[in-house]
Amino acid sequence: MNEMGGNALDREWGAYSLLRFAFPTIVMMMFMGLYTMVDTVFVAQLVNTDALSAINIVCPVVNLTVGLGTMAAAGGNAIVSRKMGAGAVREAREGFTLLVVAGVAMGAGLMVAGFLWMEEIVYALGASRRLFPYCRDYLAVLVLFIPANILQTLFANFLVTAGRPGLGLGLSVLAGVANIVFDYIFLVPCGMGIRGAALGTGIGYLVPAAAGIAFFLSGEGALFFVRPRMKPGVAVSRQIGEWLGIIRESCFNGSSEMVSQLATALTTYLFNITMMDLAGENAVAAITIIIYSQFLLNTLFLGFTMGIAPVAGFYYGNKNYVRQRKVFRISMGFLAITSLLVFAFSFVGGPYIAGMFAGEASEVYGITVQGFGVFSFGFLFCGWNIFISGMFTALSNGKVSAVLSFLRTFGLLAGGILLLPRVWGITGVWLAVPVAEGVMFVVSVGCLALVRKKYFYP
Repeated sequence: MNEMGGNALDREWGAYSLLRFAFPTIVMMMFMGLYTMVDTVFVAQLVNTDALSAINIVCPVVNLTVGLGTMAAAGGNAIVSRKMGAGAVREAREGFTLLVVAGVAMGAGLMVAGFLWMEEIVYALGASRRLFPYCRDYLAVLVLFIPANILQTLFANFLVTAGRPGLGLGLSVLAGVANIVFDYIFLVPCGMGIRGAALGTGIGYLVPAAAGIAFFLSGEGALFFVRPRMKPGVAVSRQIGEWLGIIRESCFNGSSEMVSQLATALTTYLFNITMMDLAGENAVAAITIIIYSQFLLNTLFLGFTMGIAPVAGFYYGNKNYVRQRKVFRISMGFLAITSLLVFAFSFVGGPYIAGMFAGEASEVYGITVQGFGVFSFGFLFCGWNIFISGMFTALSNGKVSAVLSFLRTFGLLAGGILLLPRVWGITGVWLAVPVAEGVMFVVSVGCLALVRKKYFYP
């Protein structure tokens, strides 16, 4: 084994080998989306649709948590994989260790803030008096697991860089199974209601967090925890400044992912208050079903982008532009096929998905089915937008990636949510996503064309 631990990124890639490498991350993300969906189905069927609405009301807190973890992971991943590609393996491991410590500190801060301002947060997120008890009970349990949620997000990304995407998949499956099993136990035999759903979700966070700590402490693979060392002849203050610089660079480079999650939080809030105003709590339940379905289907694109981002960053680091171009061409073919498949699945399968949450005679079911008929067209474009933004992050161009993410997940979408319902009512809410994704596709492709020569793409 060489110094880089037999790095799995340094090889010739074909379509099959690249997709095989990304496959565990794709499945991992899809399984995360699936067990999140199962979680909400359990709540809808075993509690009620008001409890389902409450989960979506407090969802921005989860978005913020995932955003912090993804920001550090995606931005740090670009730095770590670049250093590994350049042969600076020890520095890569030190940077990884610092990012994990920073992630735990951020999670602890959010947990404390959540406890101190619980009621204020719930009301600020738009909970009605009818939904407030469900929101409070759910969030009071979930905040306990915020540090674990950040850790699992970090490890999901860095296990790919460590050349162990299969382990990430296994941990995700194990976490999902634990979530589903404990959801059932806490909701049915224990009768804990929405608190039980939150506790099951939290245990699902703990499984990959604890296992990831154990793996990276073991010293196996190309990436593991090391004690950051003081450089000879360098002042302590300067050394600390360098370490903080790594964290700042990671956060800046991964800011697009943070922007994306914050924007998702804000647009979820806008969706909720708009639907509450148009048709009350049942409409909020309908948008909850749509949003969680969108997350599940988007995980295919998110997983693929996460899976190949370390490969792109590695070749950018060692300046192997021929292989980099090939990876990009293969990715374009993958996105062209999967975008059509995901659109078709959503358009045809919408009524079946809605039926998993609510009875066909219910108002929630009718509103949801109407939404799928319009909302599904956004899947023709969103995969391309997710991938292009992710590639800018992988190539250490966090500024462009952040701008693209902001436009896609907030700028265009928020404008659509605020304006289109004034003309078309609830249909305008459903139109907001496909319109935003379509416009964003044109912008993303234009940005890619402008930097084509810089990154040596064909």
